[in-house]
Amino acid sequence: MRRSRHLRFVLVMPVACALLLAGAGVAQERDAEREIMRARVEQVRDDPAFAVGNVRIAATRMLPAFYERRGFLRAWTEDATREELLQAIRDTRADGLDPEDYLLSTLERMQTQAETPDASLDVRIDYDLLLTDALLRLLYHLMFGKVDPTSYDPHWNFQREVHRGDAVEFVQGIIDSGHVRERIEQEKPRHRIYLGLRAELARYRDLRERGGWAQIPPGSKLARGATDPHVAALRARLAATGDLAAGVPLDLHAFDADVESAVKAFQARHGLDPNGSVGPRTFAALNVPIDARIEQLRVNLERSRWLLHDLDPTFVIVNVAGFQVYYLRDHELTWSARAQVGKPFRKTPIFRSAMTYLVLNPTWTVPPGILAKDTLPAVRRDPSYLKRQRMQVIDHQGRVVPASSIDWSKAGARGFPYMLRQDPGPDNALGRVKFIFPNSHAVYLHDTPKRALFEESERAFSSGCIRVENPLELAALLLEGQQGWDRAAIDRAVAEGKTRTVTLAKPVPVLLVYLTAWVDRDGKLQFRSDLYGRDPKVTAGLAKEFSVRPGRP
Repeated sequence: MRRSRHLRFVLVMPVACALLLAGAGVAQERDAEREIMRARVEQVRDDPAFAVGNVRIAATRMLPAFYERRGFLRAWTEDATREELLQAIRDTRADGLDPEDYLLSTLERMQTQAETPDASLDVRIDYDLLLTDALLRLLYHLMFGKVDPTSYDPHWNFQREVHRGDAVEFVQGIIDSGHVRERIEQEKPRHRIYLGLRAELARYRDLRERGGWAQIPPGSKLARGATDPHVAALRARLAATGDLAAGVPLDLHAFDADVESAVKAFQARHGLDPNGSVGPRTFAALNVPIDARIEQLRVNLERSRWLLHDLDPTFVIVNVAGFQVYYLRDHELTWSARAQVGKPFRKTPIFRSAMTYLVLNPTWTVPPGILAKDTLPAVRRDPSYLKRQRMQVIDHQGRVVPASSIDWSKAGARGFPYMLRQDPGPDNALGRVKFIFPNSHAVYLHDTPKRALFEESERAFSSGCIRVENPLELAALLLEGQQGWDRAAIDRAVAEGKTRTVTLAKPVPVLLVYLTAWVDRDGKLQFRSDLYGRDPKVTAGLAKEFSVRPGRP
């Protein structure tokens, strides 16, 4: 019996010692890992230019907090988790982003070094740090966009605050989920416009791989009934983007009904007059290179990342570049209308606010810019101008001053001691209704007597405000459910001619945006001209190296 016990002891002791030694080795390695990681993290915090290899750590605030919470231990210990992150980074190309912003080639190179059995602890720790930095970089761009719109638009006030509680816990939860790629995908906008633009980007890139489209030699105007060698090139161009129906012959020189229908479809998608004939503007749109269209899609995907997160269920939105205003209720498009926006030298600003009231039969007080550039010069040329426009001169006490008492030849906008106010009426510059959403730009939505201008395909005619087609329809929708303000009541109040202020029961968000490409409700890709020359600035921003905006982690 003793011999048996002794033999068991002799056999078990080496195993136990080996386990104890192995455990001690693991503990020593964890202690060494903690010390190396702690030193790295302190360098990241203390030196904004600290780099791992030749890669500067971008998340200089969030990354140290993350590893401190982990007790300075590595986070990316599972092969599958690391591979999911790498695949999510590769996916970003489909979103119009550059995978190199998220260290793809560096991580792929380090993967072969760090995942070998004999990799040093230093290499594995550096790899872990860069994986975490790559994830934080990617989440940052998906949540806020890569380009900082305030860098070229001082009026920008679309701010997204992501309230997820503990940010470190949120990031750790992504890593621990076992579904890193899926969780990252959830941080992209899920809006129909974003998904549509991403699909179109893939389609246009595939089209480019297959040769894109050839330029159509410019020539005389092409219209139905024409026979011209250039029509064959036109057919091929329209077929490339799906405007010409599949199966229609491409090698014919005849401009027939099929071609006319395809031209109209193309023109409608590009904001051109859909007359079915090919003149200079249509030729120019047809000959925009495919690379330029791909960049336009990337630019508007970026704008979508700025705008399309966390939208209110009910809001008014104006696409300035598209000359269109929309009203969405409970996430559904309820109403839309054509709009006139600011001229290129009097741009409509891009911002958001909340509509709080509307005014029926408004008066119009001439703003300083229009006073200086338009109204005072008109009065100097024609003393009867104010009377014909039904404008009164008002002093700062609100009293009417006879226009004949003022020496207009000496009156200047700077220090002008009066206001010029136009009486209500159908010829008032604001028409029959204006919609007020407080802002520092003195910009609002309103009716207009210049209704014929809504028939133009490009409608940049205002001095910055947004002129709305059929504005009383919008008023009725906004006041729906408010006692005493159905459409009939609105029409009666307008007919009375008296100025009436109507406060909305609940403020309605108003978004003034600028999209030069989007996918409409019918799934059709729309392109518009870059009215204010904003697209190149976004393109340049997308090409820059990764940077963190001021005030962000």
